Amino acid sequence: MGGELLPVVLSLTAAFFFAAGIQALNQGLPYADPRVGTLIDIATATAFFWLLSPFFLKAEYWSSSALWIFAAVGLFRPVISANLALAGVKRLGPTLASTLNATTPLFGAVFGVALLGEELTTPIIIGTLAVVVGTMLETRPGSADRDWPLWAVTLPLGAACLRSGAHVMIRYGLAFAPAPLFAALITYSVSFVIALLAESRRGGSRRVQWRSRGLAWYVLAGLMHAMAVWTMNAALQMAPVSVVLPLISSSPVFTLLISRLVLRREVIDRRKIAMVTLVVAGVGYIAATR
Repeated sequence: MGGELLPVVLSLTAAFFFAAGIQALNQGLPYADPRVGTLIDIATATAFFWLLSPFFLKAEYWSSSALWIFAAVGLFRPVISANLALAGVKRLGPTLASTLNATTPLFGAVFGVALLGEELTTPIIIGTLAVVVGTMLETRPGSADRDWPLWAVTLPLGAACLRSGAHVMIRYGLAFAPAPLFAALITYSVSFVIALLAESRRGGSRRVQWRSRGLAWYVLAGLMHAMAVWTMNAALQMAPVSVVLPLISSSPVFTLLISRLVLRREVIDRRKIAMVTLVVAGVGYIAATR
């Protein structure tokens, strides 16, 4: 039983760190544009993984097929998916953006079945649908308090789709190199190089106020995301994508709680309560049937 519950615990831990990371990014947005914030976020996480690599990695990992699989993932995640996600936070706010990111299980289920041959069980289908329906409560057209353009929902949805594809590739690569930290190290290192080159061409780094207190939030976000990705990869090593992703998609619950209890910035209305209830119910159903 302990072995069956461990990926559940790891997935929910990753969900908390992802929520903390998105809140930290939101705190830093007033001080630098999203691309600069993404660069600092990725750079911090990359440095974190390199610092830990001597203690967790084996020499044979560098000659395995997994190296190229993880490098391919790094071409679009986190560098592209993070930019889309952060732009979504800027347009939609942290709770709604995080909630739309909860559609990741829907994409993940499709990719997992199509590419990895995973089995879709009834609890996974019901739990995933509950998560997706919960997100629809916050994104339906005509909401009275909506102050963002409808097209903005494509930002976090695009990030969710890219993440799902990345998760499938990571799980496949872990079969060749069973090292969650190695997967994170390679993907983030490749993405960091791409993000750094892109930002250098824009000249954005010269416009950043490097002594600004807001940049510390981006560093904190990088540390939170590093822990999130590490624990998520560990869960993917133990359980199918179709199980791990719905659990990680409980992050809107943590995002909402952090907003309300820690930052005291979020107004909790009936629609948000319904959204959180559906997400929690879906996640709980999947976890209970493990």
